[in-house]
Amino acid sequence: MHRTTLLPENWWGVAAETAVGNAAGRDVVALRAENDQLRRALAGRAVIDQACGMVMVLAPCGRGAARNLLVDISRQCNAKLPDVAVAVVAAWEGDPLSRLMQRALRHALRQLYADNRGCDSPSAG
Repeated sequence: MHRTTLLPENWWGVAAETAVGNAAGRDVVALRAENDQLRRALAGRAVIDQACGMVMVLAPCGRGAARNLLVDISRQCNAKLPDVAVAVVAAWEGDPLSRLMQRALRHALRQLYADNRGCDSPSAG
């Protein structure tokens, strides 16, 4: 039988604040901050993978091309890749993309199709 203990979300913050005066306490705070950062990165990666899968279905292409398409949109919109992925997933579920992201998506898709046909890309010149 498994026993589950529910703790408040920020329970470790209180304990770490009292221990910050010593080196071990500072290490605990640093490790917990790093753990939090890694959890956010992992959550971002999951949504990026989901968006890549959606792009692969909609624009028949491989995983690398789908990721490159999302990165291209991210650059054009000056947005972080996880934010673009969240918007793509939300669009799949019915929320419209912003006009800027729609334009970037059209441009990235044209580029993908041109590359797949063997045409030279405009940026390769």
